[in-house]
Amino acid sequence: ATELGLETCAVYSKEDRHSLHRYKVDQAFLIGKDKSPVGAYLDYEDIVKVAVANNVDAIHPGYGLLSENAAFAKACKDAGVEFIGPTHEVLGLFGDKTSARELAIKCG
Repeated sequence: ATELGLETCAVYSKEDRHSLHRYKVDQAFLIGKDKSPVGAYLDYEDIVKVAVANNVDAIHPGYGLLSENAAFAKACKDAGVEFIGPTHEVLGLFGDKTSARELAIKCG
């Protein structure tokens, strides 16, 4: 992003306040102040709220935690924030093993 001249931001839990990712971005926002570290990062509604309040264009969910969360992808879309990853429809389909298997069989 830096090489492309894009501004970057990150979220962090209170326990991660000294983490390197917080200092490698243009802006960093505390989330889940009264929650556990995992709870803070799983609170996608708060993350979307922070994104909207700070005019964030897009969210890259990282790996794990929220990257496969269809509800988070949909919340981003509904708020006008681009979710960098599969659509919420695709995440929902592949999050359901029965539907994913049926689609795989249908596709051959």
